Amino acid sequence: MKFDIIYQDEAIVIVNKPPDFLTVPDRFAHKLPNLYNTLQAKFGEIFIVHRIDKETSGIICFARTAESHKELCRQFEKRETDKIYWTLVQGILQEKEGVIDGKLAKNEFRPGSMIVAKKGKPSVTEYKVLEEFEKYSLVEAHIKTGRQHQIRVHFRHIGHPPALDPIYNNKSEFFLSEIKRKYTQAGRGKEERPLMSRTTLHAHTLRLTHPVTKERMSFQADLPKDFRAVLTQLRKWG
Repeated sequence: MKFDIIYQDEAIVIVNKPPDFLTVPDRFAHKLPNLYNTLQAKFGEIFIVHRIDKETSGIICFARTAESHKELCRQFEKRETDKIYWTLVQGILQEKEGVIDGKLAKNEFRPGSMIVAKKGKPSVTEYKVLEEFEKYSLVEAHIKTGRQHQIRVHFRHIGHPPALDPIYNNKSEFFLSEIKRKYTQAGRGKEERPLMSRTTLHAHTLRLTHPVTKERMSFQADLPKDFRAVLTQLRKWG
Protein backbone atom coordinates (compact mmCIF):
# COMPACT_ATOMS: atom_id res chain seq x y z
CA MET A 1 0.00 0.00 0.00
CA LYS A 2 1.35 3.40 -0.97
CA PHE A 3 1.94 6.12 1.61
CA ASP A 4 3.66 9.50 1.69
CA ILE A 5 6.74 10.23 3.78
CA ILE A 6 6.28 13.86 4.79
CA TYR A 7 9.64 14.22 6.54
CA GLN A 8 12.62 12.06 7.42
CA ASP A 9 16.06 12.46 8.93
CA GLU A 10 18.36 10.32 11.07
CA ALA A 11 16.10 10.64 14.11
CA ILE A 12 12.45 10.63 12.98
CA VAL A 13 10.10 9.67 10.16
CA ILE A 14 6.77 11.47 9.63
CA VAL A 15 4.23 9.62 7.48
CA ASN A 16 0.81 10.37 6.00
CA LYS A 17 -0.90 7.02 6.62
CA PRO A 18 -3.61 5.99 4.13
CA PRO A 19 -6.94 4.73 5.47
CA ASP A 20 -7.45 1.00 6.09
CA PHE A 21 -3.74 0.49 6.70
CA LEU A 22 -2.59 -0.93 10.05
CA THR A 23 -0.08 1.08 12.07
CA VAL A 24 1.42 -2.01 13.73
CA PRO A 25 1.15 -5.78 13.09
CA ASP A 26 -2.20 -7.36 13.89
CA ARG A 27 -2.06 -9.62 16.96
CA PHE A 28 -3.83 -12.47 15.20
CA ALA A 29 -2.84 -11.91 11.54
CA HIS A 30 0.83 -10.95 11.58
CA LYS A 31 1.19 -11.04 7.79
CA LEU A 32 -1.33 -8.28 7.13
CA PRO A 33 0.36 -5.19 5.62
CA ASN A 34 1.22 -2.61 8.26
CA LEU A 35 3.16 0.61 8.45
CA TYR A 36 5.66 -0.56 11.06
CA ASN A 37 6.91 -3.55 9.03
CA THR A 38 6.95 -1.51 5.83
CA LEU A 39 9.08 1.24 7.39
CA GLN A 40 11.32 -1.36 9.03
CA ALA A 41 12.03 -2.88 5.63
CA LYS A 42 12.90 0.56 4.27
CA PHE A 43 14.90 2.08 7.15
CA GLY A 44 16.02 -0.84 9.27
CA GLU A 45 15.42 -0.34 12.99
CA ILE A 46 12.26 1.67 13.68
CA PHE A 47 10.45 2.56 16.91
CA ILE A 48 6.72 3.10 17.50
CA VAL A 49 5.96 6.44 19.16
CA HIS A 50 2.14 6.56 18.94
CA ARG A 51 -0.66 4.95 16.93
CA ILE A 52 -3.79 5.80 14.98
CA ASP A 53 -6.61 3.40 14.17
CA LYS A 54 -6.57 1.34 10.98
CA GLU A 55 -9.49 3.25 9.43
CA THR A 56 -8.12 6.66 10.42
CA SER A 57 -5.94 8.37 7.84
CA GLY A 58 -3.26 10.98 8.42
CA ILE A 59 -0.11 11.94 10.19
CA ILE A 60 1.93 9.63 12.39
CA CYS A 61 5.47 9.75 13.78
CA PHE A 62 8.10 7.01 14.17
CA ALA A 63 11.56 7.21 15.74
CA ARG A 64 14.72 5.84 14.15
CA THR A 65 16.89 5.59 17.27
CA ALA A 66 16.30 4.45 20.83
CA GLU A 67 17.31 7.89 22.14
CA SER A 68 14.85 9.70 19.87
CA HIS A 69 12.14 7.20 20.79
CA LYS A 70 12.63 7.83 24.50
CA GLU A 71 12.44 11.61 24.09
CA LEU A 72 9.39 11.54 21.80
CA CYS A 73 7.54 9.18 24.13
CA ARG A 74 8.27 11.58 26.97
CA GLN A 75 6.79 14.45 24.96
CA PHE A 76 3.62 12.50 24.21
CA GLU A 77 3.29 11.37 27.82
CA LYS A 78 3.78 14.91 29.15
CA ARG A 79 1.35 16.27 26.53
CA GLU A 80 3.97 18.52 24.98
CA THR A 81 2.83 17.58 21.47
CA ASP A 82 -0.19 18.94 19.59
CA LYS A 83 -2.40 16.40 17.80
CA ILE A 84 -5.11 17.93 15.64
CA TYR A 85 -7.69 15.89 13.75
CA TRP A 86 -10.37 16.73 11.19
CA THR A 87 -13.64 14.85 11.47
CA LEU A 88 -16.95 15.04 9.65
CA VAL A 89 -19.69 14.73 12.27
CA GLN A 90 -23.42 14.32 12.14
CA GLY A 91 -25.57 17.42 12.58
CA ILE A 92 -24.99 21.11 13.26
CA LEU A 93 -23.23 22.02 16.49
CA GLN A 94 -24.88 24.78 18.51
CA GLU A 95 -21.54 25.92 19.93
CA LYS A 96 -19.05 26.50 17.09
CA GLU A 97 -16.07 26.28 19.43
CA GLY A 98 -15.78 24.49 22.72
CA VAL A 99 -14.21 21.94 25.03
CA ILE A 100 -15.46 18.41 25.65
CA ASP A 101 -14.32 17.23 29.07
CA GLY A 102 -15.50 13.69 29.68
CA LYS A 103 -13.67 10.87 31.42
CA LEU A 104 -13.34 7.74 29.28
CA ALA A 105 -13.55 4.11 30.32
CA LYS A 106 -13.87 0.76 28.57
CA ASN A 107 -17.42 -0.28 27.75
CA GLU A 108 -17.92 -3.55 29.61
CA PHE A 109 -21.05 -4.32 27.58
CA ARG A 110 -19.36 -3.87 24.20
CA PRO A 111 -15.73 -5.04 24.11
CA GLY A 112 -13.45 -2.87 22.00
CA SER A 113 -15.43 0.30 22.59
CA MET A 114 -15.31 3.17 25.09
CA ILE A 115 -17.84 5.24 27.02
CA VAL A 116 -17.90 8.46 29.02
CA ALA A 117 -17.92 7.45 32.70
CA LYS A 118 -17.34 9.15 36.05
CA LYS A 119 -14.67 6.60 36.97
CA GLY A 120 -12.86 6.85 33.64
CA LYS A 121 -9.55 8.47 32.78
CA PRO A 122 -9.47 12.28 32.35
CA SER A 123 -9.97 13.14 28.66
CA VAL A 124 -10.18 16.58 27.05
CA THR A 125 -10.94 17.55 23.45
CA GLU A 126 -10.97 21.13 22.18
CA TYR A 127 -12.89 21.68 18.94
CA LYS A 128 -13.73 24.28 16.32
CA VAL A 129 -16.26 24.02 13.47
CA LEU A 130 -14.53 24.55 10.12
CA GLU A 131 -17.45 24.16 7.71
CA GLU A 132 -21.17 23.42 7.90
CA PHE A 133 -23.51 21.58 5.55
CA GLU A 134 -27.21 20.78 5.71
CA LYS A 135 -26.84 17.71 7.91
CA TYR A 136 -23.12 17.53 8.69
CA SER A 137 -20.26 19.60 10.10
CA LEU A 138 -16.52 19.48 9.39
CA VAL A 139 -14.78 19.94 12.73
CA GLU A 140 -11.20 20.43 13.88
CA ALA A 141 -10.49 18.51 17.08
CA HIS A 142 -7.43 19.16 19.22
CA ILE A 143 -6.97 16.30 21.67
CA LYS A 144 -5.30 17.24 24.94
CA THR A 145 -5.18 13.59 25.98
CA GLY A 146 -4.69 10.50 23.86
CA ARG A 147 -7.34 8.02 24.95
CA GLN A 148 -8.65 5.19 22.78
CA HIS A 149 -11.42 6.40 20.44
CA GLN A 150 -11.37 9.75 22.25
CA ILE A 151 -12.70 11.98 19.47
CA ARG A 152 -15.30 9.47 18.36
CA VAL A 153 -16.68 8.95 21.87
CA HIS A 154 -16.57 12.61 22.86
CA PHE A 155 -18.53 13.77 19.82
CA ARG A 156 -21.08 11.02 20.28
CA HIS A 157 -21.39 12.13 23.90
CA ILE A 158 -22.47 15.63 22.80
CA GLY A 159 -24.89 14.22 20.21
CA HIS A 160 -22.71 14.59 17.11
CA PRO A 161 -20.93 11.28 16.34
CA PRO A 162 -18.71 10.92 13.29
CA ALA A 163 -20.80 10.82 10.11
CA LEU A 164 -19.42 7.35 9.44
CA ASP A 165 -18.57 5.16 12.41
CA PRO A 166 -19.69 1.53 12.68
CA ILE A 167 -19.22 1.51 16.46
CA TYR A 168 -20.49 4.90 17.59
CA ASN A 169 -22.98 5.78 14.85
CA ASN A 170 -23.97 2.43 13.29
CA LYS A 171 -23.17 3.80 9.84
CA SER A 172 -20.18 2.78 7.73
CA GLU A 173 -20.84 4.00 4.16
CA PHE A 174 -21.62 7.37 2.56
CA PHE A 175 -23.49 7.37 -0.76
CA LEU A 176 -23.98 10.26 -3.18
CA SER A 177 -27.66 9.34 -3.41
CA GLU A 178 -28.07 10.42 0.22
CA ILE A 179 -27.55 14.08 -0.65
CA LYS A 180 -27.95 14.51 -4.43
CA ARG A 181 -31.49 15.31 -5.46
CA LYS A 182 -32.98 13.13 -8.22
CA TYR A 183 -29.92 10.90 -8.14
CA THR A 184 -29.72 8.25 -10.84
CA GLN A 185 -27.11 5.51 -11.02
CA ALA A 186 -25.03 5.68 -14.18
CA GLY A 187 -25.51 2.43 -16.05
CA ARG A 188 -28.51 0.24 -15.48
CA GLY A 189 -28.10 -2.71 -13.21
CA LYS A 190 -25.00 -1.32 -11.52
CA GLU A 191 -24.93 -1.08 -7.76
CA GLU A 192 -24.06 2.35 -6.36
CA ARG A 193 -20.60 2.49 -4.82
CA PRO A 194 -20.02 4.51 -1.65
CA LEU A 195 -17.94 7.67 -1.76
CA MET A 196 -16.44 6.69 1.57
CA SER A 197 -16.62 3.51 3.62
CA ARG A 198 -14.66 4.08 6.83
CA THR A 199 -14.69 6.33 9.88
CA THR A 200 -14.69 10.02 8.93
CA LEU A 201 -11.56 10.87 10.91
CA HIS A 202 -8.20 12.21 9.70
CA ALA A 203 -5.06 13.08 11.68
CA HIS A 204 -4.34 16.45 10.10
CA THR A 205 -1.59 18.16 12.12
CA LEU A 206 1.20 17.11 14.47
CA ARG A 207 3.47 19.53 16.33
CA LEU A 208 6.45 18.30 18.31
CA THR A 209 9.95 19.23 19.39
CA HIS A 210 12.68 17.49 17.40
CA PRO A 211 14.35 15.00 19.77
CA VAL A 212 17.87 15.99 18.68
CA THR A 213 17.86 19.58 17.41
CA LYS A 214 15.14 20.71 19.89
CA GLU A 215 13.49 22.68 17.08
CA ARG A 216 9.71 23.02 17.32
CA MET A 217 8.27 21.45 14.18
CA SER A 218 4.79 21.29 12.64
CA PHE A 219 3.62 18.77 10.06
CA GLN A 220 0.36 18.51 8.11
CA ALA A 221 -1.18 15.65 6.14
CA ASP A 222 -3.55 16.34 3.24
CA LEU A 223 -6.96 14.68 3.26
CA PRO A 224 -7.09 11.42 1.28
CA LYS A 225 -9.17 10.95 -1.85
CA ASP A 226 -12.26 9.45 -0.18
CA PHE A 227 -12.58 12.23 2.40
CA ARG A 228 -12.07 14.91 -0.27
CA ALA A 229 -14.74 13.29 -2.45
CA VAL A 230 -17.33 13.45 0.32
CA LEU A 231 -16.57 17.11 1.08
CA THR A 232 -16.70 18.01 -2.62
CA GLN A 233 -20.18 16.50 -2.99
CA LEU A 234 -21.42 18.02 0.27
CA ARG A 235 -20.33 21.47 -0.93
CA LYS A 236 -22.24 20.88 -4.14
CA TRP A 237 -25.39 19.12 -2.91
CA GLY A 238 -25.36 19.11 0.89
